[in-house]
Amino acid sequence: MKEPYVYILASQPYGTLYIGVTSDLLARLMQHRTDALPGFTRQYGVHMLVRYEPCDTMEQAIGREKQLKRWHRQWKINLIESENTHWADLAVGLGLPPLSQAVPRDGC
Repeated sequence: MKEPYVYILASQPYGTLYIGVTSDLLARLMQHRTDALPGFTRQYGVHMLVRYEPCDTMEQAIGREKQLKRWHRQWKINLIESENTHWADLAVGLGLPPLSQAVPRDGC
């Protein structure tokens, strides 16, 4: 899945949101889901993929990420719910295990 994407993660439905960009969506999702890297998503438990958009170029993906980050929270929620009304974890449809089966954090 090596192509530019902009994506939105949530801690839970209507929870904390994170917007990111990557050229390898599956690898980046695994980093988030296993807390492999320190930062916002680890600190706030933001692991559920609720929206992703493929882009033609990395520059386009970065531009879209910046645009979405400037949006009001309700606009982001409306965007998520326009295609994911139940806030399902879309990563499962991409072949990743459900979060309850993801690799445990901190060796637990």
